[in-house]
Amino acid sequence: MRTIRFLAFISFACNLFADENLRLPNIFGDKMVLQRDKPVTLWGWAKAGAKVSAEFAGQNKFTKTNDKGIWTLQLDKLKTSFNGRKLVITSGAEKITLTDILVGEVWVCGGQSNMEWSLRSSRDSDLEVASADSPHIRFIRLPHIARPTAQEDFPVTNKTSDQGNWRQAIPEQVENCTAVGYYFAQRISRRLKVPVGLIDVSWGGTMAQHWVLNETLKQFPEMQPYHEKFEAAMKAWVDGGEKEGAEKRYAADLKAWEKARAEAKAKGEREPRRPNQNNYTTPAHKRQPGGMMNGMILPISKMTIAGALFYQGENNSFGTSWKPFHRTFPAVITDWRRVFGDEDLPIGLVQIAGWSTRRSMTYDMNHHTNVIREIQHLTWARFKNTGLIVTYDTNSNGSIHPSHKRPVGERLARWALAQVYRAMPHKSNKPIEWRGPVYASHEIKEGKVYINFEGETARGLRLNKDIAEGFYIASQDKEFKHSRARIQGAQLVVWHEEIKEPVAVRYAWSNLPHGTLLNFRELPAYPFRTDNWPLAPHQSTGLYEVNKISK
Repeated sequence: MRTIRFLAFISFACNLFADENLRLPNIFGDKMVLQRDKPVTLWGWAKAGAKVSAEFAGQNKFTKTNDKGIWTLQLDKLKTSFNGRKLVITSGAEKITLTDILVGEVWVCGGQSNMEWSLRSSRDSDLEVASADSPHIRFIRLPHIARPTAQEDFPVTNKTSDQGNWRQAIPEQVENCTAVGYYFAQRISRRLKVPVGLIDVSWGGTMAQHWVLNETLKQFPEMQPYHEKFEAAMKAWVDGGEKEGAEKRYAADLKAWEKARAEAKAKGEREPRRPNQNNYTTPAHKRQPGGMMNGMILPISKMTIAGALFYQGENNSFGTSWKPFHRTFPAVITDWRRVFGDEDLPIGLVQIAGWSTRRSMTYDMNHHTNVIREIQHLTWARFKNTGLIVTYDTNSNGSIHPSHKRPVGERLARWALAQVYRAMPHKSNKPIEWRGPVYASHEIKEGKVYINFEGETARGLRLNKDIAEGFYIASQDKEFKHSRARIQGAQLVVWHEEIKEPVAVRYAWSNLPHGTLLNFRELPAYPFRTDNWPLAPHQSTGLYEVNKISK
């Protein structure tokens, strides 16, 4: 039985709803999906000491609020249901009725812009939006809320807003659904024959540390500069008169800009940029260490869910932002499991794609994105009940936002069906294959490097269209060259005519990877390297040394 969630023992700064009457958190709403096959937690607020009852699917459960007016209860395990039913919460004369509630699989979708990327903006939107016919797939996109302290709920502007309300995968509503989540839900719904609910907590431009508890972050020395920067911004905000002072500064700067613009226009010169009003708002509501954990995860952390999907890493690939990632990215897993009250919570991780351009071999070999992908891979290897899927092949250009989201969602679904649901292929007792070739070991013989892969991941090992792309090789001088490669049974053989004594091989190791190594399922091989040489990320300081962070 699930333990009482982490929120039950977090000390909140205040209880904003203690004096209110019967109320549910905004994650509960009409047309939502409740998790099947697990006890389902319900919670909310009412008058202190009041009796509260919940009725759903023939069950009637009772509890009382505590002295702060908070109540929590659990429904017994629910069976899958496509039949929309009512959830009725009662306290005295007060009653809340939610309608058209389904029971199926509930997944949280988190991360940054590539998870937030809507179906409307994806490559196949012209086909998918108009074709959407899955009213049993439901989704809710939470508003962007960041706060320095833990929040009990998130705001909803109105019942028709595309944020904070449950919607259906139908043409009139599906545009705003996370595209990765949509394709994931499509596949698992069809295979498992269940409704699916997606809780979208993604926010573009966020870093891993934004999704972690502050008490965890305080243990990481690499986070000190980020804490100091936020504290300085808050001090400047307070010292500057907070909202009133900011409004005065904005008005003065706007007036100065209007004057400067008129002068530039008269002279035929380039006009200055208008002041951005967002720069005159409180830092307490912007991206910050622990901010999205406080504002978007903790308010929903009592929810009973099947698992989570997390697609993030791009914003830890700039400047020195990679430095805390080896601590903060694993902390997303440990802290999400902690607050959701499930130490084995399945979490599907998405390895970042590439962007920008290839400038030189040195630039490629040392790019920040290689650091992030390797840390993501090492993190996957450390944690049970996690999966990592590859996306570098989804780019058709140098955009940081590959618009082809179907492979990402469907590869996540392969992982979930294989590892979480233990589903089998039709007329087969073998597990569903979800991993591309995973590097295991290598040996060097007669000037060539022979690469071995883990178990069945190399079944049907092949080079796409028999072309070897994405392979690099170096001798002891650490100068990499594009190499040749061929498949020899379940092994990959890599060499270069000019390198007689090879030492290291790398694959898909670039800021914009391109590789042709596949297996029988045409699942791409994971980027790998056989060396552990330090990397010197460009536009950064210090070295990334894998042997110091992988323990």
